[in-house]
Amino acid sequence: MEFTVQEIAALVGGRLVSNSGLETKVHGVASLSEAEPGEITFFGNAKYITQLKTTRATAVLVPADFAETISALAICVENPSLAFAQLLQKFAPEPIRFLPGVHPTAVLGKNVVLGENVSIQPYVVIEEGVQIGANTLIGAHGYIGHETHIGQDCQFAPRVTVGARCQVGNRVILHSGVVLGSDGFGFEFAEGKHVKIPQTGIVQVDDDVEIGANTTIDRARFGRTWIQQGTKIDNLVQIAHNVVVGKHCILVSQAGVSGSTKLGNYVTLAGQVGIVGHIEIGDQAIIAAKSGVSKSVPPKEIFFGYPATQIQEQKEQLACIARLPKLYARVKKLEQVSDSQQKSSFPES
Repeated sequence: MEFTVQEIAALVGGRLVSNSGLETKVHGVASLSEAEPGEITFFGNAKYITQLKTTRATAVLVPADFAETISALAICVENPSLAFAQLLQKFAPEPIRFLPGVHPTAVLGKNVVLGENVSIQPYVVIEEGVQIGANTLIGAHGYIGHETHIGQDCQFAPRVTVGARCQVGNRVILHSGVVLGSDGFGFEFAEGKHVKIPQTGIVQVDDDVEIGANTTIDRARFGRTWIQQGTKIDNLVQIAHNVVVGKHCILVSQAGVSGSTKLGNYVTLAGQVGIVGHIEIGDQAIIAAKSGVSKSVPPKEIFFGYPATQIQEQKEQLACIARLPKLYARVKKLEQVSDSQQKSSFPES
């Protein structure tokens, strides 16, 4: 696939900084540091300005207010990263497509209902009473538990497990190793041993959710563990029983949310965030990476640290900690002066 710079600007709704080179051909995409002549890249973060000035790319997508002088042809757009993603689809190989139908090695239970153009790949097991909507793909070695309902246009990668009675909406993407509906971690200590508490609820995943590889979402003790519309969950995330994750949240790798906690809409959990159970994270709150959250977080706040507090407070505490060595040295010097003064006030007889 090949486009002129002018055609690319039109494709992404961009504005060319210069009127020269409009017919220059572009045949591929690459990063700032790896791009070669004939390729296009993007600049969306100021820390990469040095790479931008030395890139060999023919063209670069830059922010709308970009004012630097560079050797590449600059195309101004509102969001360079998003515009670049649009171009990736133009230059990428054709997507792999799976034919509709049920592979001969798949095992289907009684009363399974499949919509039009469903694709069931090799060695899939679908238990009794399952319903799967039109155009959905179930990847190889997948397991769909009894009476589960799955919507239309979903994509389940190989080795996805969905437990009994779970509810999955439309256009849901589950990557390899995802487990929906494993038992919640519920035990009571009685008579010197841990007694298992039955986990009788379900997992509900709403429309347009994407869940990364090897992420696990536990079924509720009763009721539902609920992932609401548009939320995107990274690889290796743990969601415990009866958690509610609101609409359009972002949960980054290795985050963990303990039981019965509620996340509002548009919440962001950065990498390795841990949240205790039975608290609430308000709408549009952001929890910075490696934070441990032990109490509820108000809407629109940014929390950081362990235990997590409002980020400005945490920065002030970190600044104080960073100054401790100098403070220690000052105190030590003052102690030496004090000792010297005391000795001079009480000379030895």
